[in-house]
Amino acid sequence: MFPGLPTRIKQYARDAGFDLCGIAPVRDFAELRVFPAWIADGKHGEMRYMEARDKTGELKRASLERVAPWARSVIVCAINYNTAHPYSSRVQTQTEDASRGWISRYAWSGEDYHDAVLRRLKQVEDELRGLLAATGNWQFRSYVDTGPLIERVYAKYAGIGWIGKNTCIINQQLGSWLFLGVILTSLGITNNDVTGDLPAPDRCGTCTRCIVACPTQAITAAGELDARLCISYLTIEKRGEIPVELREGMGRHVFGCDICQDVCPWNRKAPATSAAEFEPREGLVNPALDWLAEMRPEEFREVFRGSPIRRAKLSGLRRNAAMAMGNSGDKKFMPTLTTLCEDPDLVVAEYARWALGRLELCCRQREGLDPSSGGL
Repeated sequence: MFPGLPTRIKQYARDAGFDLCGIAPVRDFAELRVFPAWIADGKHGEMRYMEARDKTGELKRASLERVAPWARSVIVCAINYNTAHPYSSRVQTQTEDASRGWISRYAWSGEDYHDAVLRRLKQVEDELRGLLAATGNWQFRSYVDTGPLIERVYAKYAGIGWIGKNTCIINQQLGSWLFLGVILTSLGITNNDVTGDLPAPDRCGTCTRCIVACPTQAITAAGELDARLCISYLTIEKRGEIPVELREGMGRHVFGCDICQDVCPWNRKAPATSAAEFEPREGLVNPALDWLAEMRPEEFREVFRGSPIRRAKLSGLRRNAAMAMGNSGDKKFMPTLTTLCEDPDLVVAEYARWALGRLELCCRQREGLDPSSGGL
């Protein structure tokens, strides 16, 4: 209908700063059919927004055709957010400092990725609207993690990459450090200018490094993620009790987790991003745990203004920092944890008590003392 339009769209995406762009049709893809069972099994944890249903009671994310019947194509754009900094402190042991925690790479930046990606999507959308204004009343709608669809499925069929066993989209050249944004459109367009395999073939092969490396065993052998066991979910989304049996495995992660991407062979040579807004804010690469645990509301608002870290809320971030101190094995945190045991925030106080007990146990074991004995 519009010869050359896919090529034009991809040029708009490049002009907006995206590294990759592809177009997928709206279909009932096989990957979408497993979503209802995943929800029914409760593997989404407390992320209730994933349970959103349409008027017929069907899960919105299971079928874009039901919630946006006007949409015929999905334009998928991806941008690299990798930076030239060491990988997770749990993986890169040579850079470990037991007094410091880990914030997921995607949350280091000075601008929330939702805003950074949506701004670029809107630029692409505006270009399309202008180009096609005289040809009909076409509909467009841009989303970054907020739409009624599973982005990675459409990214796969748009040729961005394959869905890895860690459930991330992996691109053979760029790896998996990718933010995805989508534009739903009533245009019936395809990747007709693409040569070769589409979707991209799965190149994970027999590799199971992400599965083996996950300290809480959140990834199954079949490459399915149980969010209830995922460190990212536990440190960001989980508001209730974190199961005691998972706390040790959470290590010193205070917001998110990068382990399953750190160990992925396709990220060994992943290039650094050229987008300046994804460079880390000062102090957020391996932040000091006591700084986070003792942070006050006014400092939280100032330091994390416009940051995705605000999603964990101050109470959650301090809770996570207290747990991380307990897992650090660093005796210097004992006075801080002792003080936090009396914190006005009852959540922080509860986890500080657990952390203090764990730290005392670790120190006794390291010093060769009977764990059941009192004192150090």
